[in-house]
Amino acid sequence: MTRKGLTAPRKLVLDIINDSHDHPTAADIIDRLKADGRSVAYATVYNSLRFLTDEGLIRELKLQGDASRYDARTEDHHHIVCTSCGRVDEVMTETPAEWLKRIEAETGYDITEEQFLFKGVCAECKTSKPNK
Repeated sequence: MTRKGLTAPRKLVLDIINDSHDHPTAADIIDRLKADGRSVAYATVYNSLRFLTDEGLIRELKLQGDASRYDARTEDHHHIVCTSCGRVDEVMTETPAEWLKRIEAETGYDITEEQFLFKGVCAECKTSKPNK
């Protein structure tokens, strides 16, 4: 991507995503901009997110009916969501090649990309909940 396409508002949005480890939503990004004293129109944020995603600078995560979240890590990886608090973390474990071959054989598809979503209870929620 050329510098020409990276306008000041797009750079602000990209910086927030790069500095975040919680996979922010558009609303989170807008709140963080406001907290920093920045005034950026909602449409500008949404348009910036679309541009940055289309350019491959960020990834849009659509996690089960939730608002889209955004990730600065663009390399192949998966995600795990806490069913208690909603926390989203990366899973960097590679998908076993045998799984991909079996899926291709079963479906007839050539797999070009994979994304798995795992769900569970995060360590913090496990230790903060009283035992029943």
